[in-house]
Amino acid sequence: MSLGQRQRHDAISGNPLPDPPPGPTVLELRHVTCAYEQGRPAICDISLAIREGEILCLLGPSGCGKTTTLRVIAGFEPVTAGEVYLEGRLVSSPDSLVATERRRIGMVFQDYALFPHLRVLDNIAFGLHALPKDERQARVSTLLALIGLTGLERRYPHELSGGQQQRVALARALAQKPAVLLLDEPFSNLDPDMTGKMREELYDLLLRTKTTAILVTHDHEEAFAMADRVAVLRDGRLEQFDSPEAIYHTPASPFVADFVGQADFVPGLIENGTVATEIGSFPNQKGFAAGTKVVVMIRPDDVHIAPSAQGTARVTARQFRGSENLYTLQLPSGDILHSSETSTSIYPIGTLVNVHVLATHTVLFEQGRPTSA
Repeated sequence: MSLGQRQRHDAISGNPLPDPPPGPTVLELRHVTCAYEQGRPAICDISLAIREGEILCLLGPSGCGKTTTLRVIAGFEPVTAGEVYLEGRLVSSPDSLVATERRRIGMVFQDYALFPHLRVLDNIAFGLHALPKDERQARVSTLLALIGLTGLERRYPHELSGGQQQRVALARALAQKPAVLLLDEPFSNLDPDMTGKMREELYDLLLRTKTTAILVTHDHEEAFAMADRVAVLRDGRLEQFDSPEAIYHTPASPFVADFVGQADFVPGLIENGTVATEIGSFPNQKGFAAGTKVVVMIRPDDVHIAPSAQGTARVTARQFRGSENLYTLQLPSGDILHSSETSTSIYPIGTLVNVHVLATHTVLFEQGRPTSA
């Protein structure tokens, strides 16, 4: 079912989420495969679509195919199978490849790729030579105001901070009025304090300019903060393509569950219509047959502990994280579980505790499926 045919609902409450941006499909990948020099495919059978005004994040670990997917969209790499459509036009297939400069694609690279010998205004205006001078100057002035660099237009890139350089790179890409803006880990060269600020500024800029964008990142928090939808890749294949809420609360695989946030996997057995585990029983929401061995995904914020001399779990480690304490617990079986408690709840290592799970939903997987890459 396409994005335009369904209503997004919160994975926990079931309440409707805000509608996705209206508008036609701008970009579509249909069963796309890309292999380098007849080797193992870098991406395999990727299908996804993005609508006008939507922000899509390609999320996954290094080597999963995120940047290759971006390069295929940009036209830098040919496809060995499948098709890519941009604004309804076929731009890539095994038999055809529309050149990058004819795709109306904007791109911001990790290193921003600004021209060091050009001032800010000339960097932004690069590629606008076909426009009349007045129109070119007006567009540059508008973008300078949008990115908050009015007055700095005559500076060279080396006279700007990293955040300012990124804004110039964004303005240069937006000056072309691209159908899709591609961003390849745009925050990787910024320090952590600047990253949060620039993330907010970029999100605001994309919304104000109604720009359709695809962001590549390995940071799930970044993806969740910015994306309308997230495509999780693993070993060149698409593991899940959905809203950030669904990706987190109802992951399609143990890999997705573990990659987008801390998760533990507790073994269980289907008995009498429920999942029996050493920390309690859970609903059999997937309808597995009796006797099936499963694992239950548990997030630390679902696990609550209380010290007790008769406790069946033992605290083996504590990480203080400012607003919370993350406890590592060893269960009687030897399995490990984590619990997120308030910053003022401090229990020494070795403390016996009772474990109470308050999961608002149950995510089950059959045993034997891998939980990480």
